Amino acid sequence: MNVALWIVAGVLAFLFAAVGLMKISKPKSELAAGNMTWAEDFSSGAVKTIGAVEVLAAIGLVLPAVLDIAVVLVPLAATGLAVTMVGAAVVHARRKESSAIVVNVVLLALAVFVVWGRFGSHSF
Repeated sequence: MNVALWIVAGVLAFLFAAVGLMKISKPKSELAAGNMTWAEDFSSGAVKTIGAVEVLAAIGLVLPAVLDIAVVLVPLAATGLAVTMVGAAVVHARRKESSAIVVNVVLLALAVFVVWGRFGSHSF
């Protein structure tokens, strides 16, 4: 189970770091013109903040456990990502983007798995 939790946390960290860095580095108009049309509904600062939160959560999923310092941050980061995915699903539901909701639900389930495992019997 520990290996499965590491793999899921690593995959989540990679995905959220990549997407978060993209939100931080690209202008809002470029994101909205691509596959992130939801960015039209938010200010540029809000999009960059969401990206920063995702990058920080990605770091929090892996780094504390690797360094064996404040390992409680791992399930807390996963909890933050789960909350973020609920918010993202709400935004996509309002925009009637059902295919994006499926992705949010999958990422939510993976984050909840890490929360369950790292707060539960498979903590560090």
